Amino acid sequence: MNIVARALEIMALAFVGVVGCAALLAAVLYIIDKTQTADAVRRNYPVIGRFRGMFTELGEFFRQYFFAMDREEMPFNRAQRDWIGRAAGGAGNTVAFGSTRNLNVVGTPIFVNAAFPPLDDQSASTEPMVIGPRAREPYMAPSFFNISGMSFGALSKPAVLALSRGAKEAGIWMNTGEGGLSPYHLEGGADIVFQIGTAKYGVRNAEGHLSDDRLRDIAGKPQVKMFEIKLAQGAKPGKGGILPAEKVTPEIAEIRGIPVGQSSISPNRHVEVDDWGDLLDMIAHVREVTGKPVGIKTVAGSMQPLSELFSLIVQRGPDSAPDFITLDGGEGGTGASPLPLMDLVGMSIREALPLVANLRDHFGLKERIRLVASGKLVNPSDVAWALCAGADFVTSARGFMFSLGCIQAMKCNRNTCPTGVTTHDKRLQRGLVVEDKYKKVAHYAKGVIKEVETIAHSVGVSEPRLMRRRHVRIMTDQGISVPMNELFSRNAEERRRNNLSPTGELHS
Repeated sequence: MNIVARALEIMALAFVGVVGCAALLAAVLYIIDKTQTADAVRRNYPVIGRFRGMFTELGEFFRQYFFAMDREEMPFNRAQRDWIGRAAGGAGNTVAFGSTRNLNVVGTPIFVNAAFPPLDDQSASTEPMVIGPRAREPYMAPSFFNISGMSFGALSKPAVLALSRGAKEAGIWMNTGEGGLSPYHLEGGADIVFQIGTAKYGVRNAEGHLSDDRLRDIAGKPQVKMFEIKLAQGAKPGKGGILPAEKVTPEIAEIRGIPVGQSSISPNRHVEVDDWGDLLDMIAHVREVTGKPVGIKTVAGSMQPLSELFSLIVQRGPDSAPDFITLDGGEGGTGASPLPLMDLVGMSIREALPLVANLRDHFGLKERIRLVASGKLVNPSDVAWALCAGADFVTSARGFMFSLGCIQAMKCNRNTCPTGVTTHDKRLQRGLVVEDKYKKVAHYAKGVIKEVETIAHSVGVSEPRLMRRRHVRIMTDQGISVPMNELFSRNAEERRRNNLSPTGELHS
């Protein structure tokens, strides 16, 4: 009995202590909240007002896991992420009891099934396509689906390693992003597209200008197949960036060619490029120095500037053309960026891609300039739509992040990524096991390619690049779908009726 009584006494004292500590904490928080001036809710409702901020912070996660329907979330919904997760795991992607997709949403692509599709033994894998036939070392690109630009520094070391090994396994290319070529890009053995950003990371001299010696050194690596001059990206069109001093470690500094421990500023454009003529000169110079195909990456805001570019190419001759154009959508991307730029600047890839393809073909440059589509194209339907719209290749960044285990925690710019994809915290990086994740990257790429080939077979062609706009219908706001080729023909006719040019500008 004495033992029981003593235990009850200790428990009572502990309870009183806990209650006393809670009361003391509440009193301290009350005084803090009542005297602070930054938050009106906490000042008027001390202690209780703190729950508003906590619930607001937690609401993002509760919506993701408990309240949002499968196709409600932004920027990517659960249905999209689940498809990628199943594909990355090598699991089947068949579903039961019908589609959960609302096919009446404006812009939804609906592929036109053929009455008599090719027999199974008449289908074929996609043929490789040459890029840069006029370069000294053209690139025979084996896959239409590839990894978009993501820099080492923005991505963690294990993430880059897994992507590199997965790309090699799947037979696709990997874009370095503007952060330079790291040993981790090369370690996996994948084909590499080296991106030249406005700060010239990895190919700059001490003054920050393009270095021919560094270009030759990068081009001398057999894995580096092409160079991409970045004019703009969907996350921040028209905006440069700042790499804070605390992120410029000795390793990052060596890869990017910048001083250790000093902030590095990326200009909002290439300082030596003032017009399209300067850009074509830069393309020609890089191609001559490296011997490799050279292209550009940009976001379309209007067709008029691109019309001027294509006109100049025709005037100078096809040798002056970029070997490819990567067209990014203005929907935002993996890079951290001011919200107005992500939300409001640049055309969506859904609008821009068919228009740019039309313009390229109008100037007779279809066989000279390959068109690469990028921007929220993560599932087979997205990729198949892009090929129908006129793209020769499709690249994805966030799709491959999901294949690595990204859960869309929206912490990419805070160094607190819980899956180790975009953090340099060694503790968090431990969650990303390269030996497992590279297989998921390869499975995802192969899964997309296989499903797109299945769509192509269903619409009546033997392989994906034979799909055309007549093979897909687009849902309109009138509740009916219209073939993509007719939709754009009607838009062209409407522009003519309204005395507009094919680029959307008023005739003089």
